[in-house]
Amino acid sequence: MPAPDYVLKLREKIGHDPLWLPGVRGVVFNDAGEILLGRRADNGRWALITGILEPGEEPAAGLVREIEEETGVVAVVERLLDVVVNGPITFPNGDVCTFLSVEYRCRYVSGEARVNDDESLAVGWFSPDNLPDIGPSHLECVRRAVSEGAPAGLAGPEQGA
Repeated sequence: MPAPDYVLKLREKIGHDPLWLPGVRGVVFNDAGEILLGRRADNGRWALITGILEPGEEPAAGLVREIEEETGVVAVVERLLDVVVNGPITFPNGDVCTFLSVEYRCRYVSGEARVNDDESLAVGWFSPDNLPDIGPSHLECVRRAVSEGAPAGLAGPEQGA
């Protein structure tokens, strides 16, 4: 399901008006150093695996859940990369959201990468040096994840968060 039930219930009340939502985003590396991406069903673009947290859900656990639900891959969180604001984003159905996204570097544990729900058109592993066209905020997240020793930053408007 593209949106949690609680978001759908809110949308029944407020329509397409802007929502502030907690989100997660992960850069998942396999043993070959490739990054897991999904081609989104809502806009057809390649992207990191992302999701909306359920009420009260811990961000790291929510990301691990989203990765498995969307791709069939079991992953573990290695470290926090950043906390950023993404949006406002207007989705094809007219919904407007701004996300407070917690970003993590993750490591593949098991599973076969595949389209595992209706949120993706394709799923695959890509070399960090040969990524398909992904959005600038996703590319920046990859850059942070590849910088192995870099501490988590505090992105602000001047960094394009």
